[in-house]
Amino acid sequence: MHLSRRGLLRAGLATSAAAALGGATASCSVPSGSTGRTMTLWYWTGGLSDKTVAEARSRYTDVDLKPVQIGGYFRSKLLTTMAGRAHVPDITGLKGEDMASYMPNADQFVDLRTLGADRLKDQYLPWKWDQGTAPDGRMIGFPIDTGPVVQYYRADVFDRAGLPSDPTEVGERLNTWEHFFDAGERLRKRLPGTYLLSDLLSIFQTVVNQSTKRFVDEDRNFIGDQKHVTDAWDLAIEARRRGIVSNLVSGTPDFNSATESGKVPSQLNASWAAGDLKLAVPKNKGKWRVALLPGGGANNGGSFLAITKACREPEQAFEIITWLLNPDNQTRGFVDASLFPSTPASFERKAMRDPDPFFGGQVTIDVFGPAAEKIPIAYNSPYDIALQQPIVDELTKVNSLGKDPDQAWKDAMRKCRRIADHLGVS
Repeated sequence: MHLSRRGLLRAGLATSAAAALGGATASCSVPSGSTGRTMTLWYWTGGLSDKTVAEARSRYTDVDLKPVQIGGYFRSKLLTTMAGRAHVPDITGLKGEDMASYMPNADQFVDLRTLGADRLKDQYLPWKWDQGTAPDGRMIGFPIDTGPVVQYYRADVFDRAGLPSDPTEVGERLNTWEHFFDAGERLRKRLPGTYLLSDLLSIFQTVVNQSTKRFVDEDRNFIGDQKHVTDAWDLAIEARRRGIVSNLVSGTPDFNSATESGKVPSQLNASWAAGDLKLAVPKNKGKWRVALLPGGGANNGGSFLAITKACREPEQAFEIITWLLNPDNQTRGFVDASLFPSTPASFERKAMRDPDPFFGGQVTIDVFGPAAEKIPIAYNSPYDIALQQPIVDELTKVNSLGKDPDQAWKDAMRKCRRIADHLGVS
């Protein structure tokens, strides 16, 4: 079965990629992949340990492994290339947040079970393994990393505000959203002009990710108006009402400045964000710590490697993938690129247990490890991102422009219904 235009267009619409896919047309030619000596690997900057990829090139000399880092909108470029059926990579990365977009066309990837993936299943986190499996049982993605969400915080600022600052104590005393918000109010009162978080979105997205539901269920019904989403919205609005979030936009110069100065001394983010934090505020080295989230586990991101049907040597490709992603090399991925392993055996490796100077000598695996093992499993629909976007947009207007929250919710739901009708979601 060829890659269906209908399937690609639906995947693109569901993830706001319709424009990128609009010019892609299916070809009747034979897919082009490996030439027999050349094997192309697509990934993005930071998606794999570059050192491990380089070692794979020298290790597997019977093929010419050509790694290519694809910039820009990776998913759109991959889907467009697959639709054109020319220059399709043999091995490709698949970002975790995009996996649902690939599932309608799972037949365009090699079912990794046919290559012996099941014998390795016990080495990987069960929930992560399942994310790479299509509804019909085909396994298209082999786990690279995970993104357990934690609280990053400035221990020195928490100390000055009279809050707990030891990671274990923070995790225990700020273990519910109510306790977390109380800490935010105390921080603001003790240190005027200081906000626990930069914006509302991190609360909303984290709470949704703590649920076992998203925005569309397995029967293609819109469920973004149900309690698990309204609770997340209400908690975000409550944080705004209590004055514990700023109106800054994450990633902007103003946000980075506030983070470095301690005006925003906390953030909720995935394990991979440790690398971003180190790059953004290097002068803060030694001041930050990591603690468990309030409200339970959540995941944000984490990716996979897949073998396309264009690959003429899938057995060789599978050997390369499983070597790149074995526990030892996943440990290297964490050290080199802050890619948190999907292999629990990595958690006990010495390199994973080295104290991290940026985090004051904390052994961060003691937080990341338990967080990664407590991720709730939720169905991810190809339409989730499209139907989450109006809610995110309206919440941003509340945060940055002061829009009335009730009106923002009504506007978000109206837009969601229009998009759902367009996508054929009930």
